[in-house]
Amino acid sequence: MRNLLAMLSLATLAVACAPETDLSEIDAASGTVPVLAASPDQKIKIVGSSTVAPFSTTVAEQFGAISKFPTPIVETTGTGGGFKAFCQGIGPDEPSISNASRRVKPSEIELCRKAGVTQIVEIKIGYDGIVLANAKGAPEMDLTKEEIFRALAEELPDGKGGWMKNPNQTWKDVADHLPDMPILVSGPPPTSGTRDAFAELALEGGAEEIPELAALKEEDKDLFAKKATTIRNDGKWIDSGENDTAIVQTLMKNPDSIGIMGYSFLEQNLDRLKGAHVGGTDPTFDQIASGAYGISRSMFFYVKKQNVSLVPGIEGYVSEFTQEDAWGPTGYLVEKGLIPLSAEEREAEREHALALVPMSAEDQGS
Repeated sequence: MRNLLAMLSLATLAVACAPETDLSEIDAASGTVPVLAASPDQKIKIVGSSTVAPFSTTVAEQFGAISKFPTPIVETTGTGGGFKAFCQGIGPDEPSISNASRRVKPSEIELCRKAGVTQIVEIKIGYDGIVLANAKGAPEMDLTKEEIFRALAEELPDGKGGWMKNPNQTWKDVADHLPDMPILVSGPPPTSGTRDAFAELALEGGAEEIPELAALKEEDKDLFAKKATTIRNDGKWIDSGENDTAIVQTLMKNPDSIGIMGYSFLEQNLDRLKGAHVGGTDPTFDQIASGAYGISRSMFFYVKKQNVSLVPGIEGYVSEFTQEDAWGPTGYLVEKGLIPLSAEEREAEREHALALVPMSAEDQGS
């Protein structure tokens, strides 16, 4: 009996101490009670791209060191996996920021919308090149986009109006000027933004240089995209997870292999790796920044504005990431391999970021 009375007393105390909810704030249509803000020691949760993660982690550590807020948690899930987690809902236990090595897709925005995540702020942070890297002592590679496609596509035109399984076993089979080395490529999985960008920029770009596929693009864009971006599954391409560090380790173990990764990982491992030339252009900071290197892309992070009032420090993190000492030409992120936006772009992006302006309906449809 005494135990029962004690339990009842605790239950009454818990109700009395619970935060009050203004019933007028309840959504009449859904009956949902507004999400309560987190405690001051709640950490910002960041998910997404393995390419953007080193920059995000560096900013998080700096932000944690100089501000009153705890260091944000950065989880590498891949761009696609990041958006899937980001779009699950609103609240302090949900990710507030999603890193991305490509723009958010309309299908991902729709996934967010269905979960009530309707105010998404897009912040462009800089540029990155997608490189084909191999070990320092391995043969030199100078590839065209067409040669990359011919090495990695699942099917190629058979010259008779049909398709054949990719017969190329070595790089020399692809083109006489390439080394007699087996095709063995380690790359990111389908959930990765690097994989998406590589498929679009390198594989589709290479497919367009083949007359049969260029004609197919005019006739049937969907079939062209499928033929252009479907990678062979006969062991010549190996999905290596979301962490580019694993690809670097593979290249160290096998000098015949080539790895697909962001420029920042090459830049951090130049003592061990080198990047292939693409179309005669080497993947360097200056060549990527100028647009001369043919496989380059923009990088982003996305903020869940509806979480700003629920998770302390989001605005401060955004401010730290977009200040000149971080993402400017002499900022600490350049040392990590970030290729900065132009001065005009940085100024415009920072103004937009600090104001936390959500994507417009037009932006969301692109």
